[in-house]
Amino acid sequence: MNTERIETITAAFREQLAGAPTVWCRAPGRVDLMGSHTDYNLGYVLTLPIDRDTWMAARPREDRVVRVYSLNLAEAGAFKLDFISRAPGAAWNNYIRGVADVLQTAGFVLKGFDAVVHTTVPISSGLSSSAALECATATAFEAVSGFRLDPIEKARLCQGAENRFVGVNCGILDQYTSCCGRAGCALLLDCKDLSSQAVPMGRDIQVVICDTKFKRELAGSEYGQRRAQCEEGARRLGIEALREISLEHYEVREQELPTEVARRCRFIIEENDRVLRIAKALTASDEAAIRVLTAGSFKGACELYEIGAPAMLALMEAMLRAPGAIGARQAGAGFGGCMVAFVRAGMVKAFSQSVCLAYHAQTGLVPEVYAVEPADGAEVLNFARG
Repeated sequence: MNTERIETITAAFREQLAGAPTVWCRAPGRVDLMGSHTDYNLGYVLTLPIDRDTWMAARPREDRVVRVYSLNLAEAGAFKLDFISRAPGAAWNNYIRGVADVLQTAGFVLKGFDAVVHTTVPISSGLSSSAALECATATAFEAVSGFRLDPIEKARLCQGAENRFVGVNCGILDQYTSCCGRAGCALLLDCKDLSSQAVPMGRDIQVVICDTKFKRELAGSEYGQRRAQCEEGARRLGIEALREISLEHYEVREQELPTEVARRCRFIIEENDRVLRIAKALTASDEAAIRVLTAGSFKGACELYEIGAPAMLALMEAMLRAPGAIGARQAGAGFGGCMVAFVRAGMVKAFSQSVCLAYHAQTGLVPEVYAVEPADGAEVLNFARG
């Protein structure tokens, strides 16, 4: 598959930019196995860098111009490093511009390049296609400009690009996972100090992505409102972030908060606890615990945090009724996009067929269902390694 992808990207580079790329970079998407919206509350997330990724094939330029062609969108964009402004009507290009802007603001001297970008991360589906693009872009700038970033520093800078340039007030989860991923394991991330632990998963459990095909736009969703409500709750409780209060202590003070703010806070506090518990359950292949924890997460997402959508409810029902299903929950920010299921190994095909039939019968939509494996974080590709 890599050979075919290399040939396709190289052909597009010749057609759109003339010549051939000399630097190849990649960065993975991610799925949160547990921990919706806990990252910007400085809590915990169990996150999985996945083998759906974004590639950027580049060739350095002598001037300070960046030209990028998106193979997925069949669109091109260009800008000068000496004057970086937002690209009207080309949202994907703003992620690239934003990375260049924050890197230069941080003092890095950048060189221009021509590039073709291609992704296998579904766009606007909750698997962090934007973070994968940002981290692949930062890695390309490193390679052509001759500097090296620490993975956590790179994640912070890419988060800054999305916060300050693109205008999405996201937490660190997506960029951290894309930069710091490790093949073969999930990451238990503490978003307060940005430390993480590798979490091995039981070999008899397969992670399966189920895409509702109901697209959502994070910048235009209620994401910002949810974050503001959590910040208001923390402020009223006299704490820096919601991860600092236990559920037991929260319940004593819950009545002090406005009703809607209280619901948001309760979800985050309960979700933090679920993250720590499911990390142990997945390593031990404890199906009963996985089922209870994922059900609690989805119920809280719909009833307390209100990030559900009719398509998500329909897909959840189809997943839980499918053969081999252990548990399932939302992925990403919600409001549509992807769901994630834990499926018994060896039953993924039967599970996928059942989900597709049931979901299509109820909604008329055809979901995309596929297993994923843990992948390494952002890197310069060396094809000699395979």
